Amino acid sequence: MNYKTIKQNYSREENIKKSRFICQLKRVISEEEAREFITSIKKEHYKANHSCSAMIIGEASEIKRSSDDGEPSGTAGVPMLNVLEKQGVTNVVAVVTRYFGGIKLGTGGLIRAYSGSVADTLKEVGLVAVKEQSGIEITLSYPQYQTYGHFLSQHQLEEINTQFSDQISTEIYADQDRIAMIQDQLIDFYQGKMIFKKIDSKIIEVPL
Repeated sequence: MNYKTIKQNYSREENIKKSRFICQLKRVISEEEAREFITSIKKEHYKANHSCSAMIIGEASEIKRSSDDGEPSGTAGVPMLNVLEKQGVTNVVAVVTRYFGGIKLGTGGLIRAYSGSVADTLKEVGLVAVKEQSGIEITLSYPQYQTYGHFLSQHQLEEINTQFSDQISTEIYADQDRIAMIQDQLIDFYQGKMIFKKIDSKIIEVPL
């Protein structure tokens, strides 16, 4: 498992020439879930003129769909989908709802409005890499833990599930091809005077 998606569900609104554009992004794992979300947005904004959509589903981006929802063909759904593709995200659906403000935008204006709405919303929410990583559980003394932060920073790692008792138990996760090297680096850093063991792999979300 290794793909890129949005950090969380997110909504953003802007006004373009008196029209309201509301972009909503949602993480999904199936086309059915995405379509249910689109339907719910249309029900919520039943007075809106359009609720255009685009989705990419699957770890390998197998499913791609888009809809202009009444806007001129090719001016909304496809430009929105192109933005998702350009960012390399998947398992996400984007819905841009438009309340028409009386000023026509023209073909180019519509494309810029819908694609820009998705692009700006993606930028605000941020992206994460979702990947399966191997884990190591490490047991440290309190004096050892005082230098642990330096080790993590040096190797661009983060501690997870740290627990304090008579000793300190903490976990780190990394890509499978790095684990053996990290173990060697731990041994060198603490001169072999620490305890560690491999633990089950875990799905990790890494901010991008």
